[in-house]
Amino acid sequence: MYVQPYLFFDGRCEEALTFYGERLGAQVLQKMHFRDAPPNPDQPIRPGTEDKVMHASFQIGSTTLMASDGDCNATPKPISSFALSLTADDAASAKRYYDALAQDGQVMIPWQETFWSKGFGMLQDRLGVAWMISAPEEK
Repeated sequence: MYVQPYLFFDGRCEEALTFYGERLGAQVLQKMHFRDAPPNPDQPIRPGTEDKVMHASFQIGSTTLMASDGDCNATPKPISSFALSLTADDAASAKRYYDALAQDGQVMIPWQETFWSKGFGMLQDRLGVAWMISAPEEK
């Protein structure tokens, strides 16, 4: 068994996939738009959402995440009930990821050395996703 995060971007999924590709090297594995679904008279596609992302999967490092535009809410809410934890391969990469995601976002804990790590920081990126970025544990 494994658990995969499924993120809803309220109409900004394409932006999110591009953002994570540029900032973290994310690779899109699959992407379907609402227009790709078979017609269903009981659940018609809401006008204006045809080109929005119905489902996508993407990979960051060895983790596969899933995402969607969800219901394309005009007033998206920040995602606040969880954070994604990213542990980089080395401290320099961790700091680079932290800086890349923090740009145009909101810093919650500045990048710093802690008693458990040579580098750790928390932020909410510009899309509203909370992140905990860590340098790897030293052995």
